[in-house]
Amino acid sequence: MTEELELIIDDVEDSMKKAIGFLEVELVKIRAGKANPNMLDGINVDYYGSPTPINQVANINIMDARTISIQPWEKNMLHQIERAIIAANIGINPQNDGVLIRLFLPPLTEERRREMVKRAAAEGEHSKVAIRNIRRDGIEQVKKLQKEGLSEDVAKDAEQSIQSVTDRFILLVDKHLDAKEKEIMSV
Repeated sequence: MTEELELIIDDVEDSMKKAIGFLEVELVKIRAGKANPNMLDGINVDYYGSPTPINQVANINIMDARTISIQPWEKNMLHQIERAIIAANIGINPQNDGVLIRLFLPPLTEERRREMVKRAAAEGEHSKVAIRNIRRDGIEQVKKLQKEGLSEDVAKDAEQSIQSVTDRFILLVDKHLDAKEKEIMSV
């Protein structure tokens, strides 16, 4: 295979790795009944006029399996953090005692667990679509090279390599989803 084709395949693989990384981040945000500080990732607080992640303005600790405590470094940030958590709509009401904010995760009902499994499946489907789009772009690049004089056999081999990489990453998405479903459904 030519160096150009190897670059295309490597680029496709790197892009698919990023799609898997994004899926992993999104799956961590879906809580499975256990407190996890990553649940607060993506929530920004108005810190003197600029949106700042909560973990950059406060200490986030896990008190027990179902309680997260947030202790701001500046007391005047308590209400800002509380407002940001409410606005993020993560399904948890913050409890502000004037010193720190506590998040009590309610026990999950069967129905809520099924909703979370559906949400995880939707995230997995988004990742699969992204992976398929990356495959399509890679194959288009190979076809463009074929029009520029690349032999048909070499192009077909490159397309098969891209497809095998795609199959490998789709399988990885399914493994991530299976693990998350087991985590969510275990009581």
